[in-house]
Amino acid sequence: MKIESYLHTAILISDLERSQHFYGTILGLEKIDRVLKYPGVWYQLGAVQIHLIVHPGLSQSLKNPEKWGRNPHLAIAVADLDVVKAHLTRQGCELQLSASGRSALFTQDPDGNIIEITQI
Repeated sequence: MKIESYLHTAILISDLERSQHFYGTILGLEKIDRVLKYPGVWYQLGAVQIHLIVHPGLSQSLKNPEKWGRNPHLAIAVADLDVVKAHLTRQGCELQLSASGRSALFTQDPDGNIIEITQI
């Protein structure tokens, strides 16, 4: 068996409009026009996609609330972490700096899904 590529990550959300605002407006991801047979939205990020799938009544909790990076998370790269940090702060997003000392931070989407943002 030989795996050729990584295609997408599916993330459960509870509110489509609220999540579209976060992923599309705050993070600025490119929405893909898709006709879905279930409530959700897809975003393109380089060669990979993020699929947001609505799960009504979703309830999540962090396994490790002290260190967000030690929870399941999605990681993305940016050119300037300080610009991203300032932008997310203006948007009212909670942030946690990486405990490792790397140039990285963690934030949460409206449903508590963790997103790592690392400077490349």
